[in-house]
Amino acid sequence: MSRVCELTGKGRQVGNNVSHANNKTKRTFLPNLQNVTLISDALGQSVKLRVSTHGLRSVEHVGGLDNWLLKTSNDKLSTKARKLKREIAKKQSQAEAAA
Repeated sequence: MSRVCELTGKGRQVGNNVSHANNKTKRTFLPNLQNVTLISDALGQSVKLRVSTHGLRSVEHVGGLDNWLLKTSNDKLSTKARKLKREIAKKQSQAEAAA
């Protein structure tokens, strides 16, 4: 399982540990990933995703999973999230056609 957020695309970063003697050794900074269950209002079901805490706050700020997916570009999203985005867009277009 890769250490990448499924909603924001946030992954690991590389940097240096710097000692008091100014010796530099490589290290990695990993994102704070959590397994969460988010609810899709359009689909009426819950979805399990591996999301960074920053991504989770962003989803709540935008107004839910559906709004976040529709506003985010596909290149940041995982394949699972892209599939969800297509399903939500399809449901919304059917609801608009019926109204």
